[in-house]
Amino acid sequence: MKKYLFYLIFFLLPVLNRADTEKLHPAIEVKTDIYSDLKLAEYGLSNEVFQLALKGYNKLESAGQLEHPGIITIVDFSQSSKNKRMYVIDFKEHKLLFNTLVAHGRNTGEEFAKNFSNELGTLKSSLGFYITKNQVMGNKVGLSLIIRGVEKGFNDNAINRQIIMHGADYATEEFIKKNGRLGRSYGCPSLPPDLIKPVIETIEKGTCLFIFNPDSNYLHNSALLN
Repeated sequence: MKKYLFYLIFFLLPVLNRADTEKLHPAIEVKTDIYSDLKLAEYGLSNEVFQLALKGYNKLESAGQLEHPGIITIVDFSQSSKNKRMYVIDFKEHKLLFNTLVAHGRNTGEEFAKNFSNELGTLKSSLGFYITKNQVMGNKVGLSLIIRGVEKGFNDNAINRQIIMHGADYATEEFIKKNGRLGRSYGCPSLPPDLIKPVIETIEKGTCLFIFNPDSNYLHNSALLN
């Protein structure tokens, strides 16, 4: 009888382990399916960028750093500024909530974002993962969202640099029609004025923001991607 039980347990063990693994990681599998389910490729977001965003998001979520997990905002600065290159994705509701224009920093590039910095006064965008904080009312830019960079050396100086998400007239289709590209900020991810309020109310207070560009220094040295 004991020998029979031993063989029964031996053959069932891999099945039990596989079941435990499936219980531990259902959220990751669901998130991965979202890319194809929401047809994000048709909106211009590559699967490679989505997977990188998901990798960092999962690390932040596992570390308990996201007060409101379930939503991720991806800004893909590998795309032209004429594209709607910001994506707000709801993992829980399985929805693409927003797909909109977003400006990069003045000294980061013209139509395309090429140069990035974490230094004060550079007027450049900063790459990497951020955690959203609370909304504020700025004297010059109006309703804004504070974003805290969590990657040392890449964006952890964002609050000191006053890098925030805000609305701007140069981040509109009208500006593109007149100038051939989107306008540029002082380093902030700036949105169309009519979308800043609903976007901020959706992603504020502890959600994940990922600003991407295939910058080799960032890709090789990001602690959240390696």
